[in-house]
Amino acid sequence: MLHKTKGIVFRYIPYGETSIIVNIFTASFGLQSYIVNSVRSKTGKGKIAIYQPLTLLDLVVYHKENAGILRIKEASCTHPYHTIQSDPKKSCIGIFINEVLNKTVKEQVHADELCNFIFDSLIRLDSLGHAENFHLIFLIKLSKHLGFGPFAKMELGALMLNEEEEKILDKLLESEYEDAVKMNNDQRRILLDAFVRFYGNHIDAMGSIRSVQILREVLS
Repeated sequence: MLHKTKGIVFRYIPYGETSIIVNIFTASFGLQSYIVNSVRSKTGKGKIAIYQPLTLLDLVVYHKENAGILRIKEASCTHPYHTIQSDPKKSCIGIFINEVLNKTVKEQVHADELCNFIFDSLIRLDSLGHAENFHLIFLIKLSKHLGFGPFAKMELGALMLNEEEEKILDKLLESEYEDAVKMNNDQRRILLDAFVRFYGNHIDAMGSIRSVQILREVLS
């Protein structure tokens, strides 16, 4: 049966000579795998662009419960990014967000709410003039949708935040993406490390976030 839904591309892998299998988090069905044929062929050149990680899509998909790999009938980009791919800081934040989503978003419960949150967050990242703290606020907000947030100050304090860093945390907990929360690069790095450890305490087999080191360097 055909269904209309929106979705965010999480990742894709090559399949066969010309096809891909793409993982998309959909508003209607949560995380799904779809096979897309001929997008890596000469005749399909350019079509693979809409299946790049974090692309926001409007979809018409075939859906069957408990099916392993499904198919897409129609796909179009909902919001072409204007700055995320060209701004080095935003691009790096996007890579980090994509890795976090791939490691943490598994459940289908409240898919519509979570999908709307990710859509809104990425569109706001694309429009921001300053994004240095975006990833920190995103992690705070995402934790609520994943069911183990908001961050408990006492629990994060146990991760060796000093008094000044706890004051910054208090501000971040009440902040929106557009708010400017003053901190230096060392404080931003320490808070990011604490947040990642916090996630690791709540997500089984989360492992390390490889893009953290790149993010530190770009935002320093």
